[in-house]
Amino acid sequence: MELCSLPAAQFPATTAGFQRKFRAWKSPTIRILQSSAFAASDTRIKSQIDGYNCNHPSNRMFILGMGYVGQFFAQQLMNDGWSVSGTCMNIKKKEELEQKGFNVHVFDACEPEWRILDILRCYTHLLISIPPVEGIGDSANSKIEISYEEKIWNILPDLHFEKILALAGIYGDSEGAWVDEDYLPKPSSKLGKMRLDAEEGWLKLGQDLGLSSYVFRLAGIYGPGRSAVDTILKKKPLSEGQKRRATRTFTSRVHVADICQALKATISTRHQSKIYNVVDDDPASRAEVFAFALELIERKWPGLIDPAAFSIDTTQPNRGHKRVSNARIKKELGVRLFYPSYRSGLQSIIDHMKDPI
Repeated sequence: MELCSLPAAQFPATTAGFQRKFRAWKSPTIRILQSSAFAASDTRIKSQIDGYNCNHPSNRMFILGMGYVGQFFAQQLMNDGWSVSGTCMNIKKKEELEQKGFNVHVFDACEPEWRILDILRCYTHLLISIPPVEGIGDSANSKIEISYEEKIWNILPDLHFEKILALAGIYGDSEGAWVDEDYLPKPSSKLGKMRLDAEEGWLKLGQDLGLSSYVFRLAGIYGPGRSAVDTILKKKPLSEGQKRRATRTFTSRVHVADICQALKATISTRHQSKIYNVVDDDPASRAEVFAFALELIERKWPGLIDPAAFSIDTTQPNRGHKRVSNARIKKELGVRLFYPSYRSGLQSIIDHMKDPI
């Protein structure tokens, strides 16, 4: 892959120009970028930047937020020969990720270290896997926001990004109706509204920079170590919040492997700035999913779990439910789900378990 440099001529020549253009994105993009500021010493930053060969024509991915999906995706890219780096929240997590072979940087939104942003010059792709943070980027932080605009715009002409990928959520309640990417999300919470604003900001960012930018609206994420099977095997009763969520007639979900499949497919697509729903084919209630997980566990380890400890009252009123269509990722990205249903996904998870947790 050839590096696609952004011509400096397309950017305003003055900081005032930068600010005028950036404010056209409104503040969501700033909030996201601001919440992913990195903390590191000048010496360490310089050594990290100097250690990269930024002119090397390999695929390079930077992941803002090396959480569950970020780690899974990073490992797949590394297996394919990509150079991958990312961020985590603290030193302890950094040490854990480094033991797994990941190259990570600690960030702290409250104590940003601007020079670390120079590292982004060495990457061809950016994945944003962190949500907005309440209290950052609001009117009380307007001075910080303006300062950040200048910092970001000063390095944009030197970036080599080809594509920006952003993970998001699926918002609102459609009362069980099927929805696609043209469905108008109706988030009711403040955080949900911030996430929708951020989604719009990333799409606008790609448009203004002449880049392809994609938003992936993810359903409930599950996979190895993070599933109904894992929850039950921990032998902890369902929390009140889990029981409330279980009353929804339909809940969309997706296996982490299929999220990564969609992300990888987008890297090679020629479509410009799209939103994709990433869900499986089988929206189902949480009660149904847990009942199937219990069945799998009983079949493999009879008598291990008391089913009564995970009983769910299905007589409670339904709330916040929807069914989400994945037709676009199949048609435009050629995705063929590894796990089209929670049944095949949970079966795979338990098949790979040697012993209960």
